[in-house]
Amino acid sequence: MNSSLNAARRSRELAEAGDLLMDVLVVGLGATGAGAALDAASRGLSVAAIDAHDLAFGTSRWSSKMIHGGLRYLAKGQVKVAHESAVERGLLLRHTAPHLVRAQPYLLPLTPAVSGGQAATVMTGYRLGDGLRMAARTPRRLLPGPARISAGRALSLAAPLSPNGLRGALLSWDGRLVDDARLVVALARTAASRGARILTRCRALELAGDGARVRDELTGSTFAIRARTVVNATGVWAAQLDPDIRMRPSRGTHLVLRPETLPGLRAGLHVPIPGESNRFALVLPQSDGRVYVGLTDEPVEGPVPDVPQAPEEDVAFLLDVLNSVLGVPLGRQDVAGTYAGLRPLLAAGGRTADLSREHALLTSGSGVVTVVGGKLTTYRRMAEDAVDRVVALGRLGAGGSRTARLPLIGAGAVQEAGAVPDRLRARYGSEAGAVRALMAEGPALAEPLPTGITRAELVWAVRHEGALDVDDLLDRRTRIGLVPEDRAAALPAARAALAY
Repeated sequence: MNSSLNAARRSRELAEAGDLLMDVLVVGLGATGAGAALDAASRGLSVAAIDAHDLAFGTSRWSSKMIHGGLRYLAKGQVKVAHESAVERGLLLRHTAPHLVRAQPYLLPLTPAVSGGQAATVMTGYRLGDGLRMAARTPRRLLPGPARISAGRALSLAAPLSPNGLRGALLSWDGRLVDDARLVVALARTAASRGARILTRCRALELAGDGARVRDELTGSTFAIRARTVVNATGVWAAQLDPDIRMRPSRGTHLVLRPETLPGLRAGLHVPIPGESNRFALVLPQSDGRVYVGLTDEPVEGPVPDVPQAPEEDVAFLLDVLNSVLGVPLGRQDVAGTYAGLRPLLAAGGRTADLSREHALLTSGSGVVTVVGGKLTTYRRMAEDAVDRVVALGRLGAGGSRTARLPLIGAGAVQEAGAVPDRLRARYGSEAGAVRALMAEGPALAEPLPTGITRAELVWAVRHEGALDVDDLLDRRTRIGLVPEDRAAALPAARAALAY
Protein backbone atom coordinates (compact mmCIF):
# COMPACT_ATOMS: atom_id res chain seq x y z
CA MET A 1 0.00 0.00 0.00
CA ASN A 2 1.10 3.58 -0.63
CA SER A 3 3.04 5.15 2.24
CA SER A 4 2.05 8.74 1.40
CA LEU A 5 0.02 10.66 3.99
CA ASN A 6 -1.92 13.71 2.83
CA ALA A 7 -5.21 15.55 3.22
CA ALA A 8 -6.97 13.49 0.55
CA ARG A 9 -6.04 10.19 2.16
CA ARG A 10 -7.06 11.48 5.58
CA SER A 11 -10.50 12.50 4.29
CA ARG A 12 -11.05 9.15 2.59
CA GLU A 13 -10.00 7.05 5.57
CA LEU A 14 -11.85 9.28 8.02
CA ALA A 15 -15.06 8.75 6.08
CA GLU A 16 -14.56 4.98 6.37
CA ALA A 17 -13.54 4.90 10.02
CA GLY A 18 -17.04 4.93 11.52
CA ASP A 19 -18.18 1.92 9.47
CA LEU A 20 -15.33 -0.44 10.37
CA LEU A 21 -14.47 -2.63 13.33
CA MET A 22 -10.73 -2.35 13.84
CA ASP A 23 -8.54 -4.91 15.57
CA VAL A 24 -6.55 -2.15 17.30
CA LEU A 25 -7.23 1.52 17.95
CA VAL A 26 -4.15 3.51 18.98
CA VAL A 27 -4.64 6.92 20.58
CA GLY A 28 -1.60 9.18 20.35
CA LEU A 29 0.81 9.55 17.44
CA GLY A 30 4.10 10.28 19.09
CA ALA A 31 6.92 7.78 18.72
CA THR A 32 5.30 5.13 20.92
CA GLY A 33 1.84 5.45 19.39
CA ALA A 34 3.12 5.49 15.81
CA GLY A 35 5.38 2.58 16.76
CA ALA A 36 2.38 0.66 18.14
CA ALA A 37 0.40 1.32 14.94
CA LEU A 38 3.31 -0.04 12.90
CA ASP A 39 3.82 -3.04 15.17
CA ALA A 40 0.14 -4.03 15.01
CA ALA A 41 -0.20 -3.41 11.27
CA SER A 42 2.95 -5.40 10.52
CA ARG A 43 1.38 -8.38 12.32
CA GLY A 44 -1.52 -8.23 9.87
CA LEU A 45 -3.98 -6.54 12.23
CA SER A 46 -6.36 -3.79 11.12
CA VAL A 47 -5.34 -0.52 12.80
CA ALA A 48 -6.66 2.99 13.24
CA ALA A 49 -4.34 5.50 14.95
CA ILE A 50 -5.57 8.94 15.94
CA ASP A 51 -4.12 12.10 17.45
CA ALA A 52 -5.83 15.28 18.58
CA HIS A 53 -3.13 17.32 16.86
CA ASP A 54 -0.36 16.19 14.50
CA LEU A 55 2.31 13.54 14.22
CA ALA A 56 4.98 14.17 16.88
CA PHE A 57 2.99 17.06 18.34
CA GLY A 58 3.88 16.21 21.95
CA THR A 59 6.97 15.04 23.79
CA SER A 60 8.45 13.17 20.82
CA ARG A 61 9.53 16.39 19.09
CA TRP A 62 11.04 18.00 22.20
CA SER A 63 13.84 15.54 22.93
CA SER A 64 17.60 16.08 22.78
CA LYS A 65 17.54 14.05 19.53
CA MET A 66 19.72 11.43 21.24
CA ILE A 67 19.46 7.68 20.75
CA HIS A 68 21.50 6.66 23.75
CA GLY A 69 22.76 3.41 25.14
CA GLY A 70 21.55 3.77 28.69
CA LEU A 71 24.78 4.66 30.49
CA ARG A 72 22.95 7.03 32.82
CA TYR A 73 20.55 4.26 33.83
CA LEU A 74 23.39 1.82 34.38
CA ALA A 75 24.93 4.30 36.82
CA LYS A 76 21.64 4.31 38.74
CA GLY A 77 21.59 0.51 38.90
CA GLN A 78 18.78 0.21 36.32
CA VAL A 79 20.51 -2.56 34.41
CA LYS A 80 17.40 -3.75 32.55
CA VAL A 81 16.63 -0.26 31.23
CA ALA A 82 20.27 0.31 30.26
CA HIS A 83 20.52 -2.96 28.34
CA GLU A 84 17.17 -2.36 26.63
CA SER A 85 18.37 1.09 25.53
CA ALA A 86 21.59 -0.31 24.09
CA VAL A 87 19.72 -3.02 22.19
CA GLU A 88 17.21 -0.57 20.73
CA ARG A 89 19.97 1.86 19.77
CA GLY A 90 21.68 -0.93 17.88
CA LEU A 91 18.50 -1.86 16.01
CA LEU A 92 18.01 1.73 14.88
CA LEU A 93 21.63 2.09 13.76
CA ARG A 94 21.76 -1.25 11.94
CA HIS A 95 18.30 -2.15 10.72
CA THR A 96 15.33 0.14 11.15
CA ALA A 97 16.51 3.74 10.64
CA PRO A 98 20.18 3.92 9.64
CA HIS A 99 19.36 6.98 7.49
CA LEU A 100 18.07 8.92 10.51
CA VAL A 101 20.41 7.68 13.27
CA ARG A 102 24.18 8.21 13.33
CA ALA A 103 27.02 7.96 15.82
CA GLN A 104 27.87 11.28 17.49
CA PRO A 105 31.10 12.07 19.38
CA TYR A 106 30.88 13.78 22.76
CA LEU A 107 33.59 15.41 24.84
CA LEU A 108 33.67 15.81 28.59
CA PRO A 109 36.21 18.64 29.03
CA LEU A 110 38.71 17.99 31.81
CA THR A 111 38.61 21.46 33.34
CA PRO A 112 39.95 22.36 36.80
CA ALA A 113 36.41 21.70 38.10
CA VAL A 114 36.72 18.00 37.16
CA SER A 115 39.06 16.16 39.52
CA GLY A 116 41.22 13.24 38.51
CA GLY A 117 39.00 10.93 40.54
CA GLN A 118 35.87 12.20 38.84
CA ALA A 119 37.48 11.74 35.43
CA ALA A 120 38.43 8.17 36.29
CA THR A 121 34.89 7.41 37.47
CA VAL A 122 33.34 8.83 34.31
CA MET A 123 35.78 6.92 32.09
CA THR A 124 34.88 3.73 33.92
CA GLY A 125 31.25 4.50 33.15
CA TYR A 126 32.06 5.07 29.48
CA ARG A 127 33.81 1.70 29.32
CA LEU A 128 30.80 0.06 30.94
CA GLY A 129 28.70 1.76 28.29
CA ASP A 130 30.95 0.27 25.64
CA GLY A 131 30.29 -3.07 27.29
CA LEU A 132 26.57 -2.46 26.76
CA ARG A 133 27.33 -1.82 23.08
CA MET A 134 29.10 -5.16 22.88
CA ALA A 135 26.29 -6.95 24.71
CA ALA A 136 23.82 -5.45 22.23
CA ARG A 137 26.05 -6.66 19.35
CA THR A 138 26.39 -3.20 17.84
CA PRO A 139 29.56 -3.16 15.67
CA ARG A 140 32.34 -0.79 16.70
CA ARG A 141 32.42 0.54 13.14
CA LEU A 142 28.99 2.04 13.87
CA LEU A 143 29.77 3.18 17.40
CA PRO A 144 33.46 3.72 18.30
CA GLY A 145 34.76 3.21 21.82
CA PRO A 146 35.74 5.82 24.43
CA ALA A 147 39.17 7.39 24.80
CA ARG A 148 41.02 10.10 26.66
CA ILE A 149 42.34 12.78 24.32
CA SER A 150 44.77 15.68 24.68
CA ALA A 151 43.84 19.30 25.18
CA GLY A 152 44.95 20.08 21.63
CA ARG A 153 42.76 17.37 20.18
CA ALA A 154 39.84 18.51 22.33
CA LEU A 155 40.18 22.08 21.06
CA SER A 156 40.31 20.85 17.46
CA LEU A 157 36.94 19.15 18.00
CA ALA A 158 35.43 21.89 20.17
CA ALA A 159 37.13 25.23 19.51
CA PRO A 160 34.80 27.24 21.82
CA LEU A 161 36.20 25.46 24.91
CA SER A 162 38.33 27.57 27.21
CA PRO A 163 41.99 26.45 26.98
CA ASN A 164 42.73 27.76 30.47
CA GLY A 165 43.53 24.80 32.69
CA LEU A 166 42.17 22.33 30.13
CA ARG A 167 44.05 19.05 30.53
CA GLY A 168 42.25 17.16 27.79
CA ALA A 169 38.84 15.55 27.45
CA LEU A 170 37.08 12.23 27.66
CA LEU A 171 35.75 11.22 24.25
CA SER A 172 32.67 8.99 24.02
CA TRP A 173 30.18 8.06 21.32
CA ASP A 174 26.43 7.62 21.29
CA GLY A 175 23.57 7.63 18.81
CA ARG A 176 21.77 10.75 17.64
CA LEU A 177 18.81 11.48 15.39
CA VAL A 178 18.87 14.01 12.61
CA ASP A 179 15.38 14.93 13.85
CA ASP A 180 13.07 13.18 16.32
CA ALA A 181 9.90 14.36 14.57
CA ARG A 182 11.15 12.86 11.30
CA LEU A 183 11.47 9.51 13.05
CA VAL A 184 7.79 9.70 14.03
CA VAL A 185 6.79 10.65 10.47
CA ALA A 186 8.74 7.66 9.15
CA LEU A 187 7.03 5.37 11.66
CA ALA A 188 3.56 6.65 10.75
CA ARG A 189 4.18 6.38 7.01
CA THR A 190 5.60 2.88 7.36
CA ALA A 191 2.49 1.91 9.34
CA ALA A 192 0.33 3.46 6.61
CA SER A 193 2.16 1.38 4.00
CA ARG A 194 1.04 -1.68 5.99
CA GLY A 195 -2.59 -0.57 5.93
CA ALA A 196 -2.87 1.44 9.16
CA ARG A 197 -5.25 4.39 9.05
CA ILE A 198 -3.29 7.38 10.36
CA LEU A 199 -5.77 10.09 11.35
CA THR A 200 -4.45 13.37 12.74
CA ARG A 201 -6.69 16.17 14.09
CA CYS A 202 -8.97 13.50 15.60
CA ARG A 203 -9.44 13.91 19.35
CA ALA A 204 -10.54 11.02 21.58
CA LEU A 205 -13.32 12.45 23.78
CA GLU A 206 -14.09 9.19 25.56
CA LEU A 207 -12.11 5.96 25.60
CA ALA A 208 -13.17 2.41 26.43
CA GLY A 209 -11.91 -1.07 25.73
CA ASP A 210 -14.14 -1.35 22.63
CA GLY A 211 -13.30 1.97 20.98
CA ALA A 212 -13.61 5.71 21.33
CA ARG A 213 -15.88 8.65 20.71
CA VAL A 214 -13.88 10.96 18.49
CA ARG A 215 -14.14 14.56 17.31
CA ASP A 216 -12.73 15.72 13.98
CA GLU A 217 -10.93 18.89 15.04
CA LEU A 218 -11.11 20.31 11.51
CA THR A 219 -14.91 20.11 11.19
CA GLY A 220 -16.18 19.64 14.74
CA SER A 221 -18.14 16.52 13.81
CA THR A 222 -18.14 13.58 16.23
CA PHE A 223 -18.24 9.89 15.47
CA ALA A 224 -17.33 6.52 16.97
CA ILE A 225 -14.39 4.27 16.12
CA ARG A 226 -15.11 0.68 17.13
CA ALA A 227 -12.21 -1.59 17.96
CA ARG A 228 -11.56 -4.96 19.52
CA THR A 229 -8.69 -3.51 21.54
CA VAL A 230 -7.41 -0.02 22.45
CA VAL A 231 -3.94 1.36 23.22
CA ASN A 232 -3.63 4.68 25.04
CA ALA A 233 -0.24 6.10 24.00
CA THR A 234 -0.89 9.75 24.83
CA GLY A 235 2.13 10.16 27.11
CA VAL A 236 1.81 13.00 29.62
CA TRP A 237 -1.88 13.33 28.69
CA ALA A 238 -2.67 9.66 29.49
CA ALA A 239 -4.49 10.52 32.73
CA GLN A 240 -6.96 12.70 30.82
CA LEU A 241 -8.33 9.52 29.23
CA ASP A 242 -7.92 7.29 32.29
CA PRO A 243 -8.31 9.17 35.60
CA ASP A 244 -6.95 6.20 37.56
CA ILE A 245 -3.48 6.90 36.15
CA ARG A 246 -1.25 9.19 38.19
CA MET A 247 1.47 11.00 36.28
CA ARG A 248 4.35 13.11 37.52
CA PRO A 249 5.71 14.84 34.43
CA SER A 250 9.04 16.61 34.45
CA ARG A 251 10.17 19.43 32.18
CA GLY A 252 13.26 19.21 30.00
CA THR A 253 14.30 22.60 28.59
CA HIS A 254 16.70 23.23 25.70
CA LEU A 255 18.28 26.37 24.29
CA VAL A 256 18.63 26.88 20.54
CA LEU A 257 21.75 28.71 19.34
CA ARG A 258 22.32 29.98 15.81
CA PRO A 259 25.02 28.30 13.68
CA GLU A 260 27.57 31.09 14.14
CA THR A 261 27.26 31.21 17.92
CA LEU A 262 29.78 28.43 18.73
CA PRO A 263 32.05 28.28 15.67
CA GLY A 264 34.28 25.24 15.37
CA LEU A 265 32.08 22.95 17.46
CA ARG A 266 32.43 19.56 15.74
CA ALA A 267 31.53 17.33 18.69
CA GLY A 268 28.87 17.38 21.35
CA LEU A 269 29.76 18.23 24.93
CA HIS A 270 28.95 16.65 28.28
CA VAL A 271 29.25 19.45 30.83
CA PRO A 272 29.08 18.39 34.50
CA ILE A 273 26.29 20.04 36.49
CA PRO A 274 27.70 21.44 39.75
CA GLY A 275 26.63 19.46 42.79
CA GLU A 276 25.48 16.44 40.75
CA SER A 277 27.50 13.24 40.54
CA ASN A 278 25.89 11.78 37.43
CA ARG A 279 24.12 14.57 35.56
CA PHE A 280 25.47 16.60 32.68
CA ALA A 281 24.27 19.41 30.49
CA LEU A 282 24.43 18.50 26.83
CA VAL A 283 25.71 20.67 24.00
CA LEU A 284 24.40 19.16 20.79
CA PRO A 285 25.49 20.46 17.36
CA GLN A 286 22.83 19.82 14.72
CA SER A 287 23.11 19.00 11.05
CA ASP A 288 21.55 22.37 10.15
CA GLY A 289 24.34 24.22 12.01
CA ARG A 290 22.27 25.17 15.02
CA VAL A 291 23.29 24.01 18.49
CA TYR A 292 20.93 22.74 21.19
CA VAL A 293 21.89 23.08 24.85
CA GLY A 294 19.96 21.05 27.43
CA LEU A 295 18.56 19.87 29.56
CA THR A 296 16.73 20.42 32.80
CA ASP A 297 14.67 17.95 34.83
CA GLU A 298 12.11 19.90 36.83
CA PRO A 299 8.76 18.64 38.17
CA VAL A 300 5.66 20.17 36.59
CA GLU A 301 2.53 20.76 38.65
CA GLY A 302 -0.99 21.52 37.50
CA PRO A 303 -2.67 21.05 34.11
CA VAL A 304 -0.54 19.68 31.29
CA PRO A 305 -0.18 22.29 28.50
CA ASP A 306 -0.33 21.36 24.82
CA VAL A 307 2.97 23.18 24.21
CA PRO A 308 5.21 23.60 27.27
CA GLN A 309 7.17 26.84 27.65
CA ALA A 310 10.78 27.20 28.78
CA PRO A 311 10.94 29.43 31.87
CA GLU A 312 13.68 32.02 32.17
CA GLU A 313 15.17 30.31 35.23
CA ASP A 314 15.84 27.23 33.06
CA VAL A 315 17.50 29.42 30.43
CA ALA A 316 19.72 31.08 33.02
CA PHE A 317 20.65 27.73 34.57
CA LEU A 318 21.69 26.20 31.23
CA LEU A 319 23.70 29.29 30.25
CA ASP A 320 25.57 29.18 33.56
CA VAL A 321 26.50 25.52 33.11
CA LEU A 322 27.52 26.04 29.48
CA ASN A 323 29.61 29.10 30.27
CA SER A 324 31.60 27.12 32.84
CA VAL A 325 33.56 25.52 29.97
CA LEU A 326 33.57 28.22 27.27
CA GLY A 327 36.38 30.59 26.46
CA VAL A 328 33.93 33.38 25.58
CA PRO A 329 30.76 33.29 27.72
CA LEU A 330 27.35 33.57 26.08
CA GLY A 331 24.55 35.85 27.23
CA ARG A 332 20.77 35.74 27.00
CA GLN A 333 20.96 37.66 23.73
CA ASP A 334 22.82 34.73 22.15
CA VAL A 335 19.85 32.39 22.67
CA ALA A 336 17.87 32.42 19.42
CA GLY A 337 15.10 30.12 20.65
CA THR A 338 14.07 27.68 23.34
CA TYR A 339 11.92 24.59 23.64
CA ALA A 340 10.68 22.40 26.46
CA GLY A 341 9.19 18.93 26.62
CA LEU A 342 7.46 16.97 29.36
CA ARG A 343 8.61 13.48 30.30
CA PRO A 344 5.67 11.08 30.86
CA LEU A 345 6.78 9.69 34.23
CA LEU A 346 4.54 7.70 36.53
CA ALA A 347 3.98 9.28 39.92
CA ALA A 348 6.47 8.21 42.60
CA GLY A 349 8.42 9.72 45.47
CA GLY A 350 11.76 11.51 45.15
CA ARG A 351 13.14 13.89 42.54
CA THR A 352 11.89 13.51 38.98
CA ALA A 353 15.54 13.32 37.89
CA ASP A 354 15.85 10.11 39.91
CA LEU A 355 12.62 8.40 38.79
CA SER A 356 12.95 5.25 36.71
CA ARG A 357 12.65 5.61 32.92
CA GLU A 358 11.36 2.05 32.64
CA HIS A 359 8.03 1.96 30.84
CA ALA A 360 4.86 0.48 32.27
CA LEU A 361 1.66 -1.08 30.90
CA LEU A 362 -1.56 -0.36 32.76
CA THR A 363 -4.92 -1.96 31.93
CA SER A 364 -8.13 -0.12 32.87
CA GLY A 365 -11.30 -1.77 34.05
CA SER A 366 -12.79 -1.43 30.56
CA GLY A 367 -9.74 -3.02 28.95
CA VAL A 368 -7.84 0.02 27.64
CA VAL A 369 -4.08 -0.64 27.68
CA THR A 370 -2.06 2.46 28.55
CA VAL A 371 1.68 2.57 27.90
CA VAL A 372 3.59 5.25 29.83
CA GLY A 373 7.11 6.05 30.96
CA GLY A 374 10.08 5.01 28.88
CA LYS A 375 11.96 7.25 26.50
CA LEU A 376 12.44 7.93 22.81
CA THR A 377 15.22 5.37 22.36
CA THR A 378 13.01 2.48 23.49
CA TYR A 379 9.81 3.48 21.66
CA ARG A 380 9.87 0.25 19.59
CA ARG A 381 10.06 -2.02 22.63
CA MET A 382 7.31 -0.04 24.35
CA ALA A 383 5.12 -0.41 21.28
CA GLU A 384 5.86 -4.14 21.02
CA ASP A 385 4.93 -4.72 24.65
CA ALA A 386 1.69 -2.74 24.28
CA VAL A 387 0.63 -4.68 21.19
CA ASP A 388 1.57 -7.98 22.84
CA ARG A 389 -0.77 -7.04 25.70
CA VAL A 390 -3.76 -6.15 23.50
CA VAL A 391 -3.24 -9.20 21.31
CA ALA A 392 -3.49 -11.35 24.42
CA LEU A 393 -6.44 -9.41 25.88
CA GLY A 394 -8.38 -9.39 22.64
CA ARG A 395 -7.35 -12.91 21.59
CA LEU A 396 -6.53 -11.44 18.21
CA GLY A 397 -4.56 -14.42 16.97
CA ALA A 398 -1.62 -12.40 15.68
CA GLY A 399 1.97 -13.59 15.85
CA GLY A 400 4.91 -11.88 17.53
CA SER A 401 6.40 -8.49 16.75
CA ARG A 402 8.23 -8.05 13.45
CA THR A 403 9.55 -4.52 13.92
CA ALA A 404 13.07 -5.28 15.18
CA ARG A 405 14.21 -5.89 11.60
CA LEU A 406 11.59 -3.88 9.72
CA PRO A 407 13.20 -0.93 7.88
CA LEU A 408 11.33 2.35 8.09
CA ILE A 409 10.46 4.42 5.05
CA GLY A 410 13.72 5.85 3.69
CA ALA A 411 16.01 3.17 5.14
CA GLY A 412 16.93 1.66 1.76
CA ALA A 413 19.85 2.48 -0.49
CA VAL A 414 19.95 5.93 -2.08
CA GLN A 415 19.72 5.82 -5.85
CA GLU A 416 22.32 7.93 -7.68
CA ALA A 417 23.81 8.91 -4.35
CA GLY A 418 26.44 11.18 -5.90
CA ALA A 419 23.77 13.45 -7.34
CA VAL A 420 21.92 13.87 -4.05
CA PRO A 421 23.14 16.37 -1.43
CA ASP A 422 24.24 14.89 1.89
CA ARG A 423 21.66 16.98 3.71
CA LEU A 424 18.82 15.37 1.76
CA ARG A 425 20.21 11.86 2.28
CA ALA A 426 20.37 12.44 6.02
CA ARG A 427 16.74 13.56 6.19
CA TYR A 428 15.07 11.41 3.54
CA GLY A 429 17.31 8.40 2.98
CA SER A 430 16.21 6.44 -0.08
CA GLU A 431 13.56 9.06 -0.88
CA ALA A 432 16.18 11.79 -1.24
CA GLY A 433 16.31 11.32 -4.99
CA ALA A 434 12.57 11.92 -5.31
CA VAL A 435 12.84 15.08 -3.20
CA ARG A 436 15.76 16.20 -5.37
CA ALA A 437 13.66 15.59 -8.50
CA LEU A 438 10.89 17.76 -7.07
CA MET A 439 13.44 20.53 -6.45
CA ALA A 440 14.43 20.31 -10.13
CA GLU A 441 10.89 21.10 -11.30
CA GLY A 442 11.47 24.82 -10.93
CA PRO A 443 13.88 27.40 -9.48
CA ALA A 444 11.37 28.45 -6.82
CA LEU A 445 11.17 24.91 -5.46
CA ALA A 446 14.94 24.74 -5.03
CA GLU A 447 15.07 28.05 -3.17
CA PRO A 448 16.54 27.56 0.32
CA LEU A 449 14.80 28.76 3.45
CA PRO A 450 16.31 29.20 6.93
CA THR A 451 18.30 26.10 8.01
CA GLY A 452 18.73 25.15 4.33
CA ILE A 453 15.30 23.56 3.94
CA THR A 454 13.96 24.10 0.40
CA ARG A 455 10.47 24.98 -0.74
CA ALA A 456 10.31 21.56 -2.42
CA GLU A 457 10.64 19.89 0.97
CA LEU A 458 7.60 21.78 2.22
CA VAL A 459 5.62 20.62 -0.82
CA TRP A 460 6.87 17.06 -0.24
CA ALA A 461 5.64 17.23 3.35
CA VAL A 462 2.16 18.27 2.16
CA ARG A 463 1.98 15.58 -0.51
CA HIS A 464 3.59 12.67 1.32
CA GLU A 465 4.09 13.37 5.05
CA GLY A 466 0.63 14.38 6.22
CA ALA A 467 1.28 18.08 6.81
CA LEU A 468 -2.04 19.94 6.92
CA ASP A 469 -1.08 23.48 7.93
CA VAL A 470 1.86 25.83 8.36
CA ASP A 471 2.49 24.69 11.94
CA ASP A 472 2.93 21.11 10.72
CA LEU A 473 5.41 22.33 8.10
CA LEU A 474 7.50 24.73 10.16
CA ASP A 475 7.35 23.17 13.63
CA ARG A 476 7.39 19.42 12.94
CA ARG A 477 8.22 18.37 9.35
CA THR A 478 11.04 20.88 9.57
CA ARG A 479 12.34 22.60 12.69
CA ILE A 480 12.55 26.07 11.18
CA GLY A 481 10.06 27.28 13.78
CA LEU A 482 12.40 26.74 16.73
CA VAL A 483 13.80 30.21 16.02
CA PRO A 484 10.95 32.76 15.85
CA GLU A 485 12.69 35.04 13.32
CA ASP A 486 13.36 32.10 10.99
CA ARG A 487 9.75 30.99 11.33
CA ALA A 488 8.48 34.40 10.31
CA ALA A 489 10.80 34.44 7.28
CA ALA A 490 9.60 31.01 6.11
CA LEU A 491 5.89 31.58 6.72
CA PRO A 492 5.03 32.78 3.17
CA ALA A 493 6.74 29.72 1.65
CA ALA A 494 4.82 27.41 3.98
CA ARG A 495 1.51 29.00 3.00
CA ALA A 496 2.40 28.66 -0.68
CA ALA A 497 3.35 24.99 -0.25
CA LEU A 498 -0.11 24.15 1.10
CA ALA A 499 -1.65 25.41 -2.14
CA TYR A 500 0.99 24.04 -4.53
